Amino acid sequence: MSPPQKFVFFLTDEFSHLAFSCAVEPLRIANLISGKALYEWSLRSEDGVSVTSSNGSETLVDGDFSVVPKCHRLLVLSGINMRNHVSRPLLAALRRERAKGTEIGALCSGAWILAEAGFLDGMKAAIHWEYHDSFMEEFPDVNLVRSVFVADEKYITASGGTATADLMLHLIEADHGEDLALDVADQMVYVAVRNATAEQRVSLQSRNGMRNKHLVGAIRVMRDHIDEPVSPSVIATQLGISTRQLERLFGKYLNSTPKKYYVEMRMDRARTLLLQTEDSITDIALACGYESPGHFSKVYRAHFGVSPHAQRNKID
Repeated sequence: MSPPQKFVFFLTDEFSHLAFSCAVEPLRIANLISGKALYEWSLRSEDGVSVTSSNGSETLVDGDFSVVPKCHRLLVLSGINMRNHVSRPLLAALRRERAKGTEIGALCSGAWILAEAGFLDGMKAAIHWEYHDSFMEEFPDVNLVRSVFVADEKYITASGGTATADLMLHLIEADHGEDLALDVADQMVYVAVRNATAEQRVSLQSRNGMRNKHLVGAIRVMRDHIDEPVSPSVIATQLGISTRQLERLFGKYLNSTPKKYYVEMRMDRARTLLLQTEDSITDIALACGYESPGHFSKVYRAHFGVSPHAQRNKID
């Protein structure tokens, strides 16, 4: 019998308990179904005693980051406010394990920590969709993808939540075959297992109740050109329809205009960057397609009823 695959989980304070459960439970169930010790795991935290998740529950751990048992795979799992938990001991431990040749990965917002350590430059990576805008601004050399997980890079990453289960089922299948992975999914009553190419968020059609391909295409163009906005006439030309037809579609399905919807999209991104990054107001304005910080501030205040500076000060 082959020795068990050994996992080590680095847990930071405010880690996602959902992602943690979706990581450990498939391993436990694989052992249960097979009747063999296919997997073992241990937990590590900053203080080596316990760690508190974002839902307030406390988890006991097996030690701190300084001494890591020999393992096949090390996974970093964080959650909200991950920037506050990127510590020197954590980064040092990750670099030591990389030097040893340990396979390293990250779950939920853990990709931020790997990127902070300089591991992900030039590679594809997945992170929870909530952090996409701030991650792209902070780490432009990382090829951030919308997939639920990335398993074909040196450092595997999953976007968190149930995407963690998708990744673990993928690993179980690679280790022990499709039948066991399917049995584990059945035991979890997990009937919608996704592969790595699935996008995190539901489609634009599902989110907005839309079925019109031209409207979906227009929103996709807008989303892909937040920093360099294109006019409704250019969008309409790309889609092969008239500007008036485009305006009718936005009015019918969204009770809005293309221009208004585009501004709302840019403002949403601006707010995300203000709350999740330390970028200057000028840089955020440029990232959202505004060359003038003054004009950006005026539009932001009109949209949210507060200036960008005041918005940021609310969370200081």
